[in-house]
Amino acid sequence: MAEGRQVQARPRKPKGGRPKPLLMAGRAAACIVSVAVLGSSGFTWYTLKDLQDGLTTSSALDEAKKNAPKKLDNSVNLLLIGLDSRKDMDGNDLPPDVVENDLHAGSSSDIGGYNTNSLIVLHIPANGGKVTALSIPRDDYVQTYGADGKMHKIKEAYGIAKDAAESKLQDKGLSKSELERQSREAGRSATIQTVQKFLDIPIDHFAEVNLIGFYDIAKALEPIRVCLNHPVNDPIISRTATHEGGGTGLKLPAGYSDLNAADALSFVRQRHNLPNGDLDRTHRQQAFIASVEYKLKQNGVIGDLGQMQKLFDVVKKDVVIDNQWDILDFAQQAPNLTGGNVEFNTLPISGFKTIGGEAVNTVNPDLIKKIVQQLFGHDPAPVPASSDGSDGSGGDSGATTTPADDAGSGASLKGTVDVYNASKVTRAAANESKALTEMGLKAGRTGEASSHPRTTTVQYSGSAEKSAAEKVAARYGVTATVSSAVPAGHIVVTLGTGYTPPSSSTGLDAAGSSGSDSSSAPSSSDTPDPASTLPMQGPAVKAGGIPCVD
Repeated sequence: MAEGRQVQARPRKPKGGRPKPLLMAGRAAACIVSVAVLGSSGFTWYTLKDLQDGLTTSSALDEAKKNAPKKLDNSVNLLLIGLDSRKDMDGNDLPPDVVENDLHAGSSSDIGGYNTNSLIVLHIPANGGKVTALSIPRDDYVQTYGADGKMHKIKEAYGIAKDAAESKLQDKGLSKSELERQSREAGRSATIQTVQKFLDIPIDHFAEVNLIGFYDIAKALEPIRVCLNHPVNDPIISRTATHEGGGTGLKLPAGYSDLNAADALSFVRQRHNLPNGDLDRTHRQQAFIASVEYKLKQNGVIGDLGQMQKLFDVVKKDVVIDNQWDILDFAQQAPNLTGGNVEFNTLPISGFKTIGGEAVNTVNPDLIKKIVQQLFGHDPAPVPASSDGSDGSGGDSGATTTPADDAGSGASLKGTVDVYNASKVTRAAANESKALTEMGLKAGRTGEASSHPRTTTVQYSGSAEKSAAEKVAARYGVTATVSSAVPAGHIVVTLGTGYTPPSSSTGLDAAGSSGSDSSSAPSSSDTPDPASTLPMQGPAVKAGGIPCVD
């Protein structure tokens, strides 16, 4: 990795006083993670009570809950909404020079409308297990709830409902700020109900942050360390008659970089000059949230009353939550949200299409519902087929299907096994090599993989190694394939990006050590990751550190 570097803050224009806040699509999650970290870290009841008393609340859940799918258990589904509006809470435009020169977000406060450019559902299990976070790509073409009930991009549900409500309220003599408040309530309700219908789950709570949230959060915490797999250069292109414009001005090397507030904004907003455009931006948002959580918990922010007061001020000013949410209880009930036991995934799309002149993501609603139900533990049915035509098993569920009498017998198996690691599990290649040699194979090479398949692959050179390769493949729940690229007498295992250490039916623990106590409860690292067997949009982003993304 490249050495971490400090990105210097961009010069700001002297006129206009205090720099205006910036946009961040994942800002709601950062705020809520901040609150949860504070609660689980022992801040006084008085301090958190003062925070809760100052929050802006919404009644948008009242109507949404009337139309919600049945709640199946005591888990909590929390919807995080990042609103791409260049207006403040009262509906006033941000100054044009700030929007254009500081935000690099166009030349008008009307750009973006009231699109929800970030929608993330956090599922917090009733038993306190791993928190599952699902991002919904903003351009998914779905049935929206609201004024016209037609198909739209999911990000548009808020703005369509808000506009319709505002038209109805125009003649009621409301002040501008009250008109804005009431019409936004309609937008929130429509967004919540659209998500409920699309995923077939009830939303228990929500949090929304507008434009002004991110800059204040990032300013209070800067520098914030992020990590890129590849260098990026995203020059700003001005809007013309033939080009919509775009670009964030972000230029960073591969590896770690320490970002100020302005460049953190660019990091999560970039969508041009990325292999998968908006979909890669979604992974950036997820990684940023993980980095914020890591800094809050690990880097001394907790306990610094000065920095905590800055965060309190941000949350009070920039966050809207539902009026049924007790932040104090939530902060104590969600330790895994603050302890790094969170995994982000992006729900899959089925393709791209142009409808009415707009580029949209096509989706399979039935598949989406099935994925969500399985991830949230409500549907034990077989997993859907994956997009690559396989049976969808994914291979890295962590379930060891090798019979114990074969796997642990030490019987001689023909072949030398080479193990390469494409996952982020440390020492995975060495640990798996040890486990496989205890099955009777000869140890071959280990190291980092040159390719990065999501699913673990097992390849062998010829018929003499077929039987051994099949036993190896059974360890990972995949099918072994013959390949002329494999050296004679060898079996090559490539641990996929979704790999998790198999459970210990071979007599090995997750670290590859023998002699584990079979009566002890399995560790969290032995727990199969259900998302690894499902067709997600790109790799998972795991909290608990600083994840590297494209």
